[in-house]
Amino acid sequence: MVGRSGATGSSTHRVSYRQYRPLSKHLLFRATGFWCRHPYIIVSFRRSVTTLVYADGTYTIDFDDFEKKAADPRVKLFLLCNPHNPGGRVWTREELTRMGAICIRNGVYIVADEIHCELVFPGNIYIPFASLSPEFSSHSVTCNSPSKAFNIAGLQIANIIVPDNDMRTRIDRAININEVCDVNPFGVEALIAAYNEGEEWLSQLLAYLKGNDDFMWDFCRQNLPQFPLTRLEGTYLEWMDCKTIGLASAELEKRLIDEAGLWLNAGTMYGAEGEGFMRWNIACPRSRLTEGLERFRQYISSL
Repeated sequence: MVGRSGATGSSTHRVSYRQYRPLSKHLLFRATGFWCRHPYIIVSFRRSVTTLVYADGTYTIDFDDFEKKAADPRVKLFLLCNPHNPGGRVWTREELTRMGAICIRNGVYIVADEIHCELVFPGNIYIPFASLSPEFSSHSVTCNSPSKAFNIAGLQIANIIVPDNDMRTRIDRAININEVCDVNPFGVEALIAAYNEGEEWLSQLLAYLKGNDDFMWDFCRQNLPQFPLTRLEGTYLEWMDCKTIGLASAELEKRLIDEAGLWLNAGTMYGAEGEGFMRWNIACPRSRLTEGLERFRQYISSL
C-alpha cells in the first residue's frame, strides 16, 4: 500500500502522471498551484486550469468552473495540492468531499500532493483526501514526504501511497523506468526517526512558524499596509499581494535581488494567475525574517 521512493518534488509526481499520459493529454489542477511549474507537466500535457477565487485575503474554489473542467472528456487526472502552495489554504472536509465527488462522477483520477500535511496552523485541520471514503481512496494516489516539515529534502525520501493494486503495480513500474526506485539508507533512517520521534520537535516548529506568521502580519500592518497578505492556514509560505507597486512579479524579483539583496519568489512561477504576487519563506530565524522585511520596506521607500 505504501511505497518509498528516492524521488522528491517533480520526480515523485512524474511517475504518477505517466500512468495517465497515454489516456489523455489534458489534466486538471488549481490556478496559482505548485504544479504549474513542474517542467514535466508543461511539456507533456495540455493543462485545464480550474479557477481559484481570490477575495478578502484568501482563496476559495469556483465549483461551477471545476465541474465544467472536470466534465471535459479529455480530462482524466486532477492534481490536488493540500495544504495549498502557495495560497496557504488547508482545504476543509466539505471542499475536499465536493472536489472528490465531482472527479469520481466524471471519471477523473486524483493525485493528492500532501507534502505540507504536518504544517497546519491552529484552527485548521489537515484531512487526508484518501481518508474521506473508500471510494476516494481507491480513485486516488497520495504523495507526501517528511522533507518539508523536518527539513530533510536533501536526503531525497518520499512516499507514494497507492491503495489500488493495479495502480500500485503501474506506478512501481514507472518508478523503475524513471530510475527513482532506489533510496539511500540515510533517507530511510531519517524518515523513521522523523515520524517516530519528531513530534516534540514538530510541535515547537509549528509554534515558532505561527510566531513568524504573526510577526510578519504585524510588521506589514504597521509598515507595509499597501501589501496585503493571504491568510496562512498551512505551510510556511506567505503570499503577498504586490499589485500596488505596478511592477511585474518577475521584474520585482530581479530588482529585489540586485538592489536589496533580498530573494523572493515571483508569483508567476506558479502561472499567469500569480502575477502581482510574491512568495515569502518564513521557515527561518525571526531575526532573518525581520532583516528581510526591513530590506523590503527600505526598497519600497526608495521607489
